[in-house]
Amino acid sequence: MSAQQPQQMKYGFSRTVEVPFDAAIEKTRAALKEEGFGVLSEIDIKEKLKEKLGVDFRRYTILGACNPPLAYKTLQEEIDIGLLLPCNVVVRVDGDHTVIEALDPKLIASIPENVALQPVAEEAGTRIRAAL
Repeated sequence: MSAQQPQQMKYGFSRTVEVPFDAAIEKTRAALKEEGFGVLSEIDIKEKLKEKLGVDFRRYTILGACNPPLAYKTLQEEIDIGLLLPCNVVVRVDGDHTVIEALDPKLIASIPENVALQPVAEEAGTRIRAAL
């Protein structure tokens, strides 16, 4: 979406963009698709919090991204890893900017401490960073 590199954060990667929220969601979907990820789910947190709690919240959407070949490899190594799938990508408003954040797949792979998952997590992380 821009030439700058995603920033590493505690749980993943983050990028602040000078793109309106709705356009950022569409560009994020397209960039994920280019890297082999489909969006399996989309949760509009602002809408859900208004509906369930009657509170106002900033625009905040969670996209559940999945790369089927990588998910398959991961599930072959660790069947219980499905509890941690798909990889979440967040698009949210922060003041006058839009922030896009993605979970680092290495975090998912580190939980079962299965070294066979590391190469798959590396590839997934490379693709997610490229999408950001």
